[in-house]
Amino acid sequence: MSPQKVPVEERLFSLVLTLVATEAGLTKAEILSSVQGYSSRYRERGDNSALERQFERDKDDIRELGIPLETVDDPGDPGNNQSMRYRIPKAAYDLPADITFSPEEMALLLLAATVWREGSLSAESRRAIMKLRALGLEADDPVVGLAPRVRTRESAFEPFEVALERNAVVNFEYLKPGESAPTKRVAEPLALVQFHGRWLLHAHDRGADAPRTFLLSRVIGTPRVTATTFVPRGSDFASHALDELQKIWERNRAELDVLPATDAWVRLGKREDTSRTSDGNLLIHYSDTALLADELAAYGPEVRVVSPPRLVQAVRDRLGLTLSTHTGPRSEHEGTDARA
Repeated sequence: MSPQKVPVEERLFSLVLTLVATEAGLTKAEILSSVQGYSSRYRERGDNSALERQFERDKDDIRELGIPLETVDDPGDPGNNQSMRYRIPKAAYDLPADITFSPEEMALLLLAATVWREGSLSAESRRAIMKLRALGLEADDPVVGLAPRVRTRESAFEPFEVALERNAVVNFEYLKPGESAPTKRVAEPLALVQFHGRWLLHAHDRGADAPRTFLLSRVIGTPRVTATTFVPRGSDFASHALDELQKIWERNRAELDVLPATDAWVRLGKREDTSRTSDGNLLIHYSDTALLADELAAYGPEVRVVSPPRLVQAVRDRLGLTLSTHTGPRSEHEGTDARA
């Protein structure tokens, strides 16, 4: 019987909890053999390459959440990936010393922590501590209420991850911007990557007989992992996919007239590679016109798109749809100047 699938968020939580609980850190083998989400599939002296790839992705996820995951070389064997130890220093993960709570706030936090500990956390924390001690490692008690911010991925992530581990062909429906109905895709998954906060699947599209990158949020329904397997043609697929996405990001640039001291001004001003023109407009980079248009339209009158024309029209279309939805059809003489 195959081991029960552990949700990604639960696996990440167990990993964080374990690495906070041990000051000395754990080697990769100790993590894979003891942490829930890996241990049931770990094979001592067997092939654990799929688990190691999963651990590499989980490390990136943890760091992306702002959790200070550290690596410590073995002094007697520096540079050896197998003897390297991983840890999350509790002092770096604690709240800053200058943050204080009122008695009322502390009471609410303690109540929430108690509910958390007595609910989903207690069994997992005890299991993690027992496994650490079974390895001969002393572990401090986890902090009550330790709850890292783990985002929820799109439902398509899990099936694609399974397909990647098995080198299995996957069938799914994909809705491209501007289309009224999804199209069926048959693909060979090559890598799951995260780019600017969004998950994408890089795959060989069998229908197009070419590589394609699919945004997971545009996948309709649950992908079906088939029994058909394939041999990947090439290597380092994730790096290649991210390089291509970065080139698109750098190539696409929009000029925005944004009202100062607004939510849009703060959020858009903090985007990566954002700059300002001589007249104070923001210049931002983007990789997907439809996604950016959705974001900009949500700011309403706080943003006016100056260029490129394709983005101007995309935002106008969204604002026009919103207007007609709430007020009925517009006459051809009505404007669409909602600073779009």
